[in-house]
This record gives sequence, C-alpha cells and structure tokens, in this order.
Amino acid sequence: MSVFAAAMDRIFSHASMAAPALWISATTSEERQIRIIRRAPDRVTDFGAGRFVSDTMVVDVRVVDLPAPRPGDLIVIGTDSHIIQGEPLRDRERLIWTLDLRPA
Repeated sequence: MSVFAAAMDRIFSHASMAAPALWISATTSEERQIRIIRRAPDRVTDFGAGRFVSDTMVVDVRVVDLPAPRPGDLIVIGTDSHIIQGEPLRDRERLIWTLDLRPA
C-alpha cells in the first residue's frame, strides 16, 4: 500500500472528515455501506449574457468501498436520498471516486 493510500484510509475512517452513507444500485438489488466526504460547491453557469449560481452536491468515495458506481445509482446520506448524475470520475491515483449528485 502506498503512503497516499494509507493517508486516504485514515481520512475516510475519521469521524470528523467522512460520514456513513448507503449505496443502492439502480440495476441490481445490491446495496452496501460506504463512507463519503461531502462537498457542496457553488457552480457558476454562463447563459447568454447572464450567469447563474447553483448549489451542487459532490461526494468522494473510496474505490475500495465502491468499485463501480453508475449514473442512476442511489446514495442515501442520513435521511436524504441522492441520485448519481453524470459519469463518476476517479482521481489520478485511482483511489477515490468523485460523484456528482442530485436530490432524488
């Protein structure tokens, strides 16, 4: 295991950094407990001469915890349900998925 992978394991296991969530597949009946790091950056979109600012929900998940997320899969965080939209992206080290979510 690389030093970077060990650091990611510690970050995702820390209660102040990561939160528990439930992943539910859209195509099979599979579900599993995962740990996520939530981010909610504002996204600026240009449309003609105007600019729109919208809220987003982005989460990071370890590839070890969730090997193959797909658009349409459900992520339940506490009592809130979110659907993965767009293609999941992996980091350069291939250790972390970044998932763009929308409310279910």
